Amino acid sequence: MTPLRRLRAILGGSAGNLVEWYDWFAYSSTSLYFASHFFPKGDAVAQQLQTAAIFAAGFVMRPVGAWLMGVYADRAGRRASLTLSVALMSLGSFAIAVLPTYAQIGVAAQLGLLAARLVQGLSLGGEYGASATYMSEMAGAKHRGFWSSFQYTSLIGGQVAALLVLVVIQHTLSKGALEAWGWRIPFAVGGVLAIVVFWMRLGLEETRAYLAETLATAKRGRTLTLLREHPREFLIILVLTAAGSLSFYAYTTYMQKFLVNTAGFSKDTGTAIMAGVLVLYMLIQPAVGWLSDHVGRKTTMAVGLGLGGLATYPVMTAISQSHVAAAAFGLIMILALCHSGYAAVNAVVKAELFPAHVRALGVSLPYALANAMFGGTAEYVAEWLKKAGAESGFYVYVAVVMLAGALVAARLRNTNVTSLIEGD
Repeated sequence: MTPLRRLRAILGGSAGNLVEWYDWFAYSSTSLYFASHFFPKGDAVAQQLQTAAIFAAGFVMRPVGAWLMGVYADRAGRRASLTLSVALMSLGSFAIAVLPTYAQIGVAAQLGLLAARLVQGLSLGGEYGASATYMSEMAGAKHRGFWSSFQYTSLIGGQVAALLVLVVIQHTLSKGALEAWGWRIPFAVGGVLAIVVFWMRLGLEETRAYLAETLATAKRGRTLTLLREHPREFLIILVLTAAGSLSFYAYTTYMQKFLVNTAGFSKDTGTAIMAGVLVLYMLIQPAVGWLSDHVGRKTTMAVGLGLGGLATYPVMTAISQSHVAAAAFGLIMILALCHSGYAAVNAVVKAELFPAHVRALGVSLPYALANAMFGGTAEYVAEWLKKAGAESGFYVYVAVVMLAGALVAARLRNTNVTSLIEGD
Protein backbone atom coordinates (compact mmCIF):
# COMPACT_ATOMS: atom_id res chain seq x y z
CA MET A 1 0.00 0.00 0.00
CA THR A 2 1.33 3.43 -0.91
CA PRO A 3 1.88 5.97 1.90
CA LEU A 4 -0.85 8.23 0.44
CA ARG A 5 -3.46 5.45 0.39
CA ARG A 6 -2.51 4.46 3.94
CA LEU A 7 -2.79 8.06 5.12
CA ARG A 8 -6.22 8.46 3.51
CA ALA A 9 -7.46 5.28 5.15
CA ILE A 10 -6.12 6.25 8.58
CA LEU A 11 -7.60 9.75 8.34
CA GLY A 12 -10.94 8.36 7.16
CA GLY A 13 -11.10 5.91 10.03
CA SER A 14 -9.96 8.56 12.51
CA ALA A 15 -12.57 11.11 11.46
CA GLY A 16 -15.39 8.65 11.99
CA ASN A 17 -14.00 7.51 15.30
CA LEU A 18 -13.71 11.13 16.47
CA VAL A 19 -17.36 11.88 15.67
CA GLU A 20 -18.56 8.67 17.36
CA TRP A 21 -16.74 9.58 20.56
CA TYR A 22 -17.84 13.20 20.35
CA ASP A 23 -21.45 12.03 20.35
CA TRP A 24 -20.75 9.70 23.25
CA PHE A 25 -18.99 12.29 25.42
CA ALA A 26 -21.47 15.09 24.67
CA TYR A 27 -23.62 13.46 27.35
CA SER A 28 -20.99 13.63 30.10
CA SER A 29 -19.77 17.13 29.18
CA THR A 30 -23.29 18.62 29.36
CA SER A 31 -24.79 16.53 32.18
CA LEU A 32 -24.09 19.29 34.72
CA TYR A 33 -26.65 21.37 32.82
CA PHE A 34 -29.39 18.91 31.88
CA ALA A 35 -29.44 16.68 35.00
CA SER A 36 -32.13 18.76 36.72
CA HIS A 37 -34.37 18.63 33.62
CA PHE A 38 -34.64 14.85 33.79
CA PHE A 39 -34.09 14.27 37.52
CA PRO A 40 -35.55 17.32 39.32
CA LYS A 41 -35.62 15.79 42.78
CA GLY A 42 -32.68 15.93 45.22
CA ASP A 43 -29.52 18.01 45.44
CA ALA A 44 -26.84 18.39 42.77
CA VAL A 45 -24.95 15.27 43.90
CA ALA A 46 -28.13 13.16 43.79
CA GLN A 47 -28.94 14.46 40.30
CA GLN A 48 -25.43 13.69 39.06
CA LEU A 49 -25.68 10.23 40.58
CA GLN A 50 -28.82 9.54 38.55
CA THR A 51 -27.36 10.89 35.30
CA ALA A 52 -24.23 8.82 36.00
CA ALA A 53 -26.48 5.76 36.28
CA ILE A 54 -27.89 6.49 32.81
CA PHE A 55 -24.31 6.99 31.57
CA ALA A 56 -23.41 3.58 32.99
CA ALA A 57 -26.54 2.02 31.46
CA GLY A 58 -25.29 3.00 28.01
CA PHE A 59 -22.36 0.70 28.64
CA VAL A 60 -24.71 -2.26 29.12
CA MET A 61 -25.41 -2.21 25.38
CA ARG A 62 -21.75 -1.92 24.42
CA PRO A 63 -21.01 -5.65 24.83
CA VAL A 64 -24.12 -6.40 22.76
CA GLY A 65 -22.99 -3.94 20.11
CA ALA A 66 -19.45 -5.33 20.26
CA TRP A 67 -20.73 -8.86 19.70
CA LEU A 68 -23.12 -7.98 16.87
CA MET A 69 -20.82 -5.51 15.12
CA GLY A 70 -17.73 -7.65 15.72
CA VAL A 71 -19.32 -10.64 14.03
CA TYR A 72 -20.62 -8.36 11.28
CA ALA A 73 -17.18 -6.79 10.73
CA ASP A 74 -15.51 -10.21 10.47
CA ARG A 75 -18.17 -11.42 8.03
CA ALA A 76 -19.25 -8.40 5.96
CA GLY A 77 -16.07 -6.33 6.31
CA ARG A 78 -14.64 -3.55 8.46
CA ARG A 79 -16.09 -0.82 6.25
CA ALA A 80 -19.66 -2.13 6.48
CA SER A 81 -19.51 -2.32 10.28
CA LEU A 82 -18.03 1.17 10.61
CA THR A 83 -20.77 2.63 8.41
CA LEU A 84 -23.59 0.98 10.36
CA SER A 85 -22.22 2.02 13.75
CA VAL A 86 -22.05 5.73 12.89
CA ALA A 87 -25.62 5.65 11.54
CA LEU A 88 -26.87 4.35 14.90
CA MET A 89 -24.88 7.01 16.77
CA SER A 90 -26.53 9.73 14.71
CA LEU A 91 -29.96 8.38 15.64
CA GLY A 92 -29.16 8.42 19.37
CA SER A 93 -27.77 11.96 19.29
CA PHE A 94 -30.74 13.45 17.47
CA ALA A 95 -33.09 11.71 19.93
CA ILE A 96 -31.46 13.43 22.95
CA ALA A 97 -31.41 16.77 21.11
CA VAL A 98 -35.22 16.81 20.82
CA LEU A 99 -36.20 14.83 23.92
CA PRO A 100 -38.90 16.47 26.13
CA THR A 101 -38.03 17.02 29.81
CA TYR A 102 -39.46 15.53 33.00
CA ALA A 103 -41.63 18.62 33.48
CA GLN A 104 -43.24 17.97 30.08
CA ILE A 105 -43.77 14.19 29.99
CA GLY A 106 -42.74 12.91 33.42
CA VAL A 107 -40.96 9.57 33.78
CA ALA A 108 -41.18 9.02 30.02
CA ALA A 109 -38.41 11.64 29.66
CA GLN A 110 -36.09 9.56 31.82
CA LEU A 111 -36.97 6.42 29.84
CA GLY A 112 -36.38 8.28 26.58
CA LEU A 113 -32.95 9.42 27.76
CA LEU A 114 -32.14 5.85 28.73
CA ALA A 115 -33.29 4.49 25.36
CA ALA A 116 -31.18 7.02 23.44
CA ARG A 117 -28.10 6.12 25.48
CA LEU A 118 -28.71 2.42 24.88
CA VAL A 119 -28.74 3.04 21.11
CA GLN A 120 -25.51 5.02 21.42
CA GLY A 121 -24.01 2.23 23.52
CA LEU A 122 -24.92 -0.31 20.84
CA SER A 123 -23.20 1.88 18.25
CA LEU A 124 -20.04 2.55 20.23
CA GLY A 125 -19.71 -1.09 21.25
CA GLY A 126 -19.18 -1.94 17.61
CA GLU A 127 -17.14 1.16 16.78
CA TYR A 128 -14.13 0.41 18.98
CA GLY A 129 -13.37 -3.08 17.69
CA ALA A 130 -14.03 -2.22 14.06
CA SER A 131 -11.99 0.99 14.10
CA ALA A 132 -9.13 -0.53 16.12
CA THR A 133 -8.98 -3.46 13.70
CA TYR A 134 -9.32 -1.30 10.59
CA MET A 135 -6.63 1.18 11.59
CA SER A 136 -4.22 -1.51 12.81
CA GLU A 137 -4.59 -3.49 9.59
CA MET A 138 -4.12 -0.37 7.49
CA ALA A 139 -1.09 0.83 9.47
CA GLY A 140 1.67 -1.42 8.12
CA ALA A 141 4.19 -3.29 10.27
CA LYS A 142 7.07 -0.80 10.55
CA HIS A 143 5.15 2.12 12.06
CA ARG A 144 2.06 0.34 13.35
CA GLY A 145 2.34 1.81 16.85
CA PHE A 146 2.49 5.35 15.46
CA TRP A 147 -0.38 5.04 12.99
CA SER A 148 -2.61 3.01 15.31
CA SER A 149 -2.20 5.63 18.03
CA PHE A 150 -4.53 7.83 16.00
CA GLN A 151 -7.38 5.56 17.08
CA TYR A 152 -7.05 6.89 20.62
CA THR A 153 -6.03 10.33 19.41
CA SER A 154 -9.39 10.59 17.67
CA LEU A 155 -11.14 9.09 20.70
CA ILE A 156 -9.72 11.87 22.89
CA GLY A 157 -10.37 14.30 20.05
CA GLY A 158 -14.05 13.46 20.30
CA GLN A 159 -14.03 14.33 23.98
CA VAL A 160 -12.08 17.54 23.27
CA ALA A 161 -14.59 18.51 20.60
CA ALA A 162 -17.49 17.90 22.99
CA LEU A 163 -15.87 20.12 25.61
CA LEU A 164 -14.97 22.82 23.10
CA VAL A 165 -18.54 22.97 21.82
CA LEU A 166 -19.64 23.38 25.43
CA VAL A 167 -17.07 26.15 25.97
CA VAL A 168 -18.36 27.97 22.88
CA ILE A 169 -21.99 27.87 23.98
CA GLN A 170 -20.97 28.82 27.53
CA HIS A 171 -19.53 32.04 26.11
CA THR A 172 -22.26 32.76 23.56
CA LEU A 173 -25.39 31.97 25.57
CA SER A 174 -26.53 33.32 28.90
CA LYS A 175 -26.40 30.90 31.83
CA GLY A 176 -30.18 30.74 31.87
CA ALA A 177 -30.43 29.93 28.14
CA LEU A 178 -27.69 27.30 28.43
CA GLU A 179 -29.42 25.53 31.28
CA ALA A 180 -32.86 25.87 29.68
CA TRP A 181 -32.17 24.65 26.12
CA GLY A 182 -28.55 25.36 25.10
CA TRP A 183 -27.35 21.97 26.38
CA ARG A 184 -29.22 20.40 23.43
CA ILE A 185 -26.93 22.05 20.85
CA PRO A 186 -23.98 19.60 21.22
CA PHE A 187 -26.29 16.64 20.55
CA ALA A 188 -27.74 18.27 17.41
CA VAL A 189 -24.22 19.06 16.18
CA GLY A 190 -23.18 15.46 16.80
CA GLY A 191 -26.12 14.08 14.88
CA VAL A 192 -25.27 16.21 11.84
CA LEU A 193 -21.56 15.29 11.97
CA ALA A 194 -22.44 11.59 12.16
CA ILE A 195 -24.45 11.89 8.95
CA VAL A 196 -21.42 13.48 7.22
CA VAL A 197 -19.17 10.66 8.44
CA PHE A 198 -21.70 8.06 7.28
CA TRP A 199 -21.18 9.22 3.70
CA MET A 200 -17.40 9.39 4.20
CA ARG A 201 -17.27 5.81 5.41
CA LEU A 202 -19.16 4.54 2.40
CA GLY A 203 -16.02 5.39 0.42
CA LEU A 204 -13.46 3.74 2.72
CA GLU A 205 -11.14 1.11 1.26
CA GLU A 206 -11.44 -2.40 2.71
CA THR A 207 -8.34 -3.82 4.46
CA ARG A 208 -6.04 -6.33 2.76
CA ALA A 209 -6.05 -8.48 5.89
CA TYR A 210 -9.80 -8.99 5.69
CA LEU A 211 -9.73 -9.62 1.94
CA ALA A 212 -6.69 -11.90 2.06
CA GLU A 213 -7.59 -14.18 4.97
CA THR A 214 -11.28 -13.91 5.72
CA LEU A 215 -12.58 -14.06 2.15
CA ALA A 216 -9.87 -16.32 0.74
CA THR A 217 -10.23 -18.96 3.47
CA ALA A 218 -14.02 -18.54 3.88
CA LYS A 219 -13.49 -18.19 7.64
CA ARG A 220 -15.90 -15.99 9.56
CA GLY A 221 -15.85 -14.52 13.05
CA ARG A 222 -17.77 -16.78 15.44
CA THR A 223 -18.18 -16.35 19.18
CA LEU A 224 -17.56 -20.02 19.99
CA THR A 225 -14.43 -20.00 17.84
CA LEU A 226 -13.14 -16.98 19.73
CA LEU A 227 -13.79 -18.46 23.18
CA ARG A 228 -12.55 -21.94 22.28
CA GLU A 229 -9.38 -21.00 20.42
CA HIS A 230 -8.37 -17.72 22.14
CA PRO A 231 -9.42 -17.81 25.82
CA ARG A 232 -6.07 -16.45 27.06
CA GLU A 233 -6.18 -13.48 24.67
CA PHE A 234 -9.80 -12.83 25.67
CA LEU A 235 -8.83 -12.62 29.35
CA ILE A 236 -5.78 -10.47 28.62
CA ILE A 237 -7.95 -7.87 26.89
CA LEU A 238 -10.46 -7.98 29.76
CA VAL A 239 -7.80 -7.08 32.33
CA LEU A 240 -5.98 -4.51 30.21
CA THR A 241 -9.24 -2.78 29.30
CA ALA A 242 -10.43 -2.78 32.91
CA ALA A 243 -7.27 -0.91 33.89
CA GLY A 244 -7.20 1.44 30.92
CA SER A 245 -10.91 2.19 30.82
CA LEU A 246 -11.44 2.77 34.53
CA SER A 247 -8.49 5.14 34.72
CA PHE A 248 -9.49 6.93 31.51
CA TYR A 249 -12.98 7.74 32.80
CA ALA A 250 -11.57 8.65 36.22
CA TYR A 251 -9.00 11.02 34.72
CA THR A 252 -11.28 12.59 32.08
CA THR A 253 -15.08 12.39 32.26
CA TYR A 254 -15.34 12.14 36.05
CA MET A 255 -12.50 14.62 36.56
CA GLN A 256 -14.67 17.46 35.23
CA LYS A 257 -17.22 16.82 38.01
CA PHE A 258 -14.43 16.19 40.52
CA LEU A 259 -12.99 19.63 39.89
CA VAL A 260 -16.41 21.24 40.50
CA ASN A 261 -17.92 19.13 43.28
CA THR A 262 -14.77 18.25 45.26
CA ALA A 263 -12.03 20.79 44.46
CA GLY A 264 -14.56 23.65 44.37
CA PHE A 265 -13.85 25.14 40.93
CA SER A 266 -16.67 26.78 38.98
CA LYS A 267 -18.28 24.86 36.11
CA ASP A 268 -16.67 27.14 33.53
CA THR A 269 -13.21 26.80 35.10
CA GLY A 270 -13.53 23.03 35.42
CA THR A 271 -14.50 22.78 31.75
CA ALA A 272 -11.60 25.02 30.68
CA ILE A 273 -9.07 22.99 32.70
CA MET A 274 -10.25 19.72 31.19
CA ALA A 275 -10.32 21.15 27.67
CA GLY A 276 -6.65 22.14 28.05
CA VAL A 277 -5.71 18.77 29.52
CA LEU A 278 -7.45 16.83 26.78
CA VAL A 279 -5.89 18.84 23.94
CA LEU A 280 -2.38 18.16 25.25
CA TYR A 281 -3.29 14.55 26.10
CA MET A 282 -4.52 14.06 22.52
CA LEU A 283 -1.33 15.48 21.01
CA ILE A 284 0.85 13.17 23.13
CA GLN A 285 -0.58 9.95 21.65
CA PRO A 286 1.30 9.82 18.30
CA ALA A 287 4.61 10.49 20.08
CA VAL A 288 4.00 7.62 22.51
CA GLY A 289 2.90 5.41 19.61
CA TRP A 290 6.14 6.25 17.79
CA LEU A 291 8.09 5.43 20.94
CA SER A 292 6.39 2.03 21.18
CA ASP A 293 7.67 1.15 17.69
CA HIS A 294 11.19 1.47 19.10
CA VAL A 295 11.06 0.28 22.72
CA GLY A 296 8.24 -2.25 22.44
CA ARG A 297 4.52 -1.97 22.97
CA LYS A 298 4.31 -4.22 26.01
CA THR A 299 6.99 -2.13 27.74
CA THR A 300 5.18 1.09 26.90
CA MET A 301 1.88 -0.22 28.25
CA ALA A 302 3.30 -1.84 31.40
CA VAL A 303 5.26 1.28 32.39
CA GLY A 304 2.31 3.60 31.73
CA LEU A 305 -0.19 1.56 33.74
CA GLY A 306 2.31 0.93 36.52
CA LEU A 307 3.25 4.58 36.98
CA GLY A 308 -0.41 5.58 36.75
CA GLY A 309 -1.34 3.11 39.46
CA LEU A 310 1.33 4.47 41.78
CA ALA A 311 0.46 8.12 41.06
CA THR A 312 -3.34 8.01 41.29
CA TYR A 313 -3.84 8.27 45.06
CA PRO A 314 -1.37 11.07 45.81
CA VAL A 315 -2.22 13.08 42.69
CA MET A 316 -6.00 12.91 43.10
CA THR A 317 -5.62 13.81 46.77
CA ALA A 318 -3.58 16.84 45.76
CA ILE A 319 -6.17 17.85 43.14
CA SER A 320 -8.95 17.67 45.73
CA GLN A 321 -7.06 20.21 47.87
CA SER A 322 -6.01 22.46 44.99
CA HIS A 323 -7.61 25.87 44.50
CA VAL A 324 -5.37 27.11 41.67
CA ALA A 325 -6.38 26.21 38.12
CA ALA A 326 -2.78 25.94 36.85
CA ALA A 327 -1.87 23.54 39.65
CA ALA A 328 -4.91 21.36 38.96
CA PHE A 329 -4.03 21.33 35.25
CA GLY A 330 -0.44 20.21 35.96
CA LEU A 331 -1.56 17.47 38.35
CA ILE A 332 -4.10 16.05 35.91
CA MET A 333 -1.46 16.08 33.15
CA ILE A 334 0.71 13.79 35.28
CA LEU A 335 -2.08 11.24 35.23
CA ALA A 336 -2.77 11.79 31.52
CA LEU A 337 0.90 11.27 30.64
CA CYS A 338 0.97 7.98 32.55
CA HIS A 339 -2.25 6.83 30.91
CA SER A 340 -0.81 7.54 27.45
CA GLY A 341 1.41 4.47 27.85
CA TYR A 342 -1.78 2.43 27.64
CA ALA A 343 -3.87 4.68 25.41
CA ALA A 344 -1.49 5.07 22.48
CA VAL A 345 -0.87 1.36 21.98
CA ASN A 346 -3.95 -0.41 23.30
CA ALA A 347 -5.71 -0.79 19.92
CA VAL A 348 -2.73 -2.29 18.12
CA VAL A 349 -1.72 -4.55 21.03
CA LYS A 350 -5.22 -6.04 21.11
CA ALA A 351 -5.47 -6.38 17.32
CA GLU A 352 -2.13 -8.18 17.15
CA LEU A 353 -3.39 -10.90 19.49
CA PHE A 354 -5.88 -12.37 16.97
CA PRO A 355 -5.97 -13.71 13.38
CA ALA A 356 -7.97 -11.68 10.85
CA HIS A 357 -11.06 -13.91 10.66
CA VAL A 358 -11.89 -13.30 14.33
CA ARG A 359 -9.94 -10.09 14.98
CA ALA A 360 -12.78 -7.53 15.11
CA LEU A 361 -14.86 -9.73 17.41
CA GLY A 362 -11.82 -10.66 19.51
CA VAL A 363 -10.88 -7.03 20.05
CA SER A 364 -14.36 -5.62 20.61
CA LEU A 365 -16.18 -8.17 22.80
CA PRO A 366 -13.80 -8.43 25.80
CA TYR A 367 -13.11 -4.70 25.52
CA ALA A 368 -16.80 -3.86 25.72
CA LEU A 369 -17.42 -6.23 28.64
CA ALA A 370 -14.57 -4.76 30.69
CA ASN A 371 -15.59 -1.25 29.66
CA ALA A 372 -19.13 -1.83 30.89
CA MET A 373 -17.98 -3.29 34.21
CA PHE A 374 -15.22 -0.79 34.99
CA GLY A 375 -15.30 2.24 32.67
CA GLY A 376 -19.06 2.64 32.56
CA THR A 377 -19.44 2.44 36.32
CA ALA A 378 -16.47 4.68 37.17
CA GLU A 379 -18.51 7.86 37.70
CA TYR A 380 -21.23 6.03 39.58
CA VAL A 381 -18.74 4.37 41.95
CA ALA A 382 -16.96 7.68 42.49
CA GLU A 383 -20.20 9.55 43.22
CA TRP A 384 -21.45 6.75 45.51
CA LEU A 385 -18.22 6.72 47.54
CA LYS A 386 -18.30 10.52 47.74
CA LYS A 387 -21.85 10.47 49.06
CA ALA A 388 -20.84 7.77 51.57
CA GLY A 389 -18.00 9.98 52.85
CA ALA A 390 -15.24 7.69 51.52
CA GLU A 391 -14.17 9.50 48.37
CA SER A 392 -10.52 8.47 48.68
CA GLY A 393 -11.64 4.85 48.33
CA PHE A 394 -12.15 5.59 44.65
CA TYR A 395 -8.50 6.60 44.28
CA VAL A 396 -7.46 3.26 45.80
CA TYR A 397 -9.84 1.34 43.54
CA VAL A 398 -8.40 2.95 40.39
CA ALA A 399 -4.82 2.39 41.54
CA VAL A 400 -5.30 -1.32 42.31
CA VAL A 401 -6.96 -2.09 38.96
CA MET A 402 -4.23 -0.21 37.08
CA LEU A 403 -1.47 -2.12 38.83
CA ALA A 404 -3.18 -5.41 37.96
CA GLY A 405 -3.22 -4.29 34.32
CA ALA A 406 0.48 -3.39 34.51
CA LEU A 407 1.34 -6.92 35.68
CA VAL A 408 -0.57 -8.46 32.78
CA ALA A 409 1.03 -6.08 30.27
CA ALA A 410 4.49 -6.94 31.56
CA ARG A 411 3.87 -10.62 30.73
CA LEU A 412 2.78 -10.00 27.14
CA ARG A 413 4.92 -11.22 24.26
CA ASN A 414 6.62 -8.61 22.10
CA THR A 415 4.16 -7.82 19.31
CA ASN A 416 6.32 -5.34 17.40
CA VAL A 417 7.52 -8.04 15.01
CA THR A 418 4.05 -9.51 14.39
CA SER A 419 2.61 -9.12 10.88
CA LEU A 420 -1.16 -8.71 10.60
CA ILE A 421 -1.13 -9.74 6.95
CA GLU A 422 1.20 -11.61 4.62
CA GLY A 423 3.71 -9.23 3.09
CA ASP A 424 2.88 -6.44 5.57
